[in-house]
Amino acid sequence: MSDEARATAERQATFSEVFSQPEYRAVYIASALSWVGDYVAKAAITVLVYEQTQSVAMSAAAFAISYLPWLLGGPLLAAVAERYPYRTVMVSADVVRLVLVGSIALVEMPAPLLLVIIFLCTLANPPSQAARSALLPMILAGDRLVVGLSVNLTTGQAAQVTGYLAGAAIAAVSPRLALAIDAGTYAASAILIRFGVRARPPAMAAAHRSHLLRETADGFRIVFGTPVLRAIAVLVFAAMLFAIVPEGLAAAWAATLGETETGRGFSQGLIMAASPAGFIIGGLVTARLLRPDLRRAMIRPFAVLAPLSLVPAIVGPSALGIAVMAAICGFAVAGMMPAANGLFVQALPHGYRARAFGVMQSGTQIMQGAAVLATGVLAEHNPIPRVVGLWSLAGVVLILLAATQWPTADRFNAAVAAAARSQPGAVQPPLPDDLDQPIRQNGAHQGDARDVVEQVGLPGKMER
Repeated sequence: MSDEARATAERQATFSEVFSQPEYRAVYIASALSWVGDYVAKAAITVLVYEQTQSVAMSAAAFAISYLPWLLGGPLLAAVAERYPYRTVMVSADVVRLVLVGSIALVEMPAPLLLVIIFLCTLANPPSQAARSALLPMILAGDRLVVGLSVNLTTGQAAQVTGYLAGAAIAAVSPRLALAIDAGTYAASAILIRFGVRARPPAMAAAHRSHLLRETADGFRIVFGTPVLRAIAVLVFAAMLFAIVPEGLAAAWAATLGETETGRGFSQGLIMAASPAGFIIGGLVTARLLRPDLRRAMIRPFAVLAPLSLVPAIVGPSALGIAVMAAICGFAVAGMMPAANGLFVQALPHGYRARAFGVMQSGTQIMQGAAVLATGVLAEHNPIPRVVGLWSLAGVVLILLAATQWPTADRFNAAVAAAARSQPGAVQPPLPDDLDQPIRQNGAHQGDARDVVEQVGLPGKMER
């Protein structure tokens, strides 16, 4: 890379530069509409199911079912996005969800059937989100990508707060109206993507396909078999084990703080809102005020700060104190995630991005669920402040250990430069089972597997 090109890549991008890209504007607005609509629908669905069944368990199931696709088959569903044009995947997913959510809004149906339709609707989330994640590096380059990712993450947190509040308010009047609004956001999203994003060929050509399970496995192998990508994945997964804990234990924690029902409700809301608020502030501040090289350098310190900020829980702080700790934790996660995501996406060769996104998203969901479950079980027999404090202290140690395996800046730069050379139309073939065997497609030699490995920063042999 020339000095001039490197300077351009490393120059700090502004929000105006990111939003000046028409395709990004279309993707961003479509995503924001869908996010708000989804959270409105989640709030409405729980109300609708509870009204029909008077069952708290069924209402909770209606809320939790949206996470099942990522836990059961997220990487497999995300791999589908690699086979078709990203624009087509995103529009098709929006149309499917429009029809399914619209049917719930228009037709009365028993709760079990309603849960089935919700589940079918959520199956469209992994390929759609994977396609969007893989598309962004094709729209934004250099620091614009990192700033764009930061804007998306921050908007997602704001959409969660806004969507839940609006959804609860609308659902109190008419749950079906809230669902109709959600269906409308999918319609608007489909139109924006169809006419705002230009057509591109699939990331994986038909000649390079094997079968979906093997293609999905390649996603795991590229993430965990590549030192540069594995280091980022481990650090992100470790941070997720701890950042979610205050939000996950908020209801039980608040019950130990307030003597009245109103006081407990206020404490719970304060704790649950603190982390998203910190995340929003952190995302905006780090994207706007920190240079690209400084953001990269701060990935590990922010990762350590996330659990470290929760260690003082061991002294039993008030609700306000817990909220402050949770806000600092959210700020730290927002400080590390866009830069880490930017590095991860930029170091991925074209043709693997959607599958790698599926691996990362599923891993994040599993880590968060496991953290809440584990701390919840521990809190059954121990005071919550002690559980959170010691759990977070263990997190500091874990992330410090993970940080020792962090690659050098030169290693990251080499991986990013190599991945940039894989942009269309150089579509990468799937990784082979044996890295010592040459890749052959349709009888034509495509190069040794080591070539693909080295493009993402691996040595000649894959590290185990």
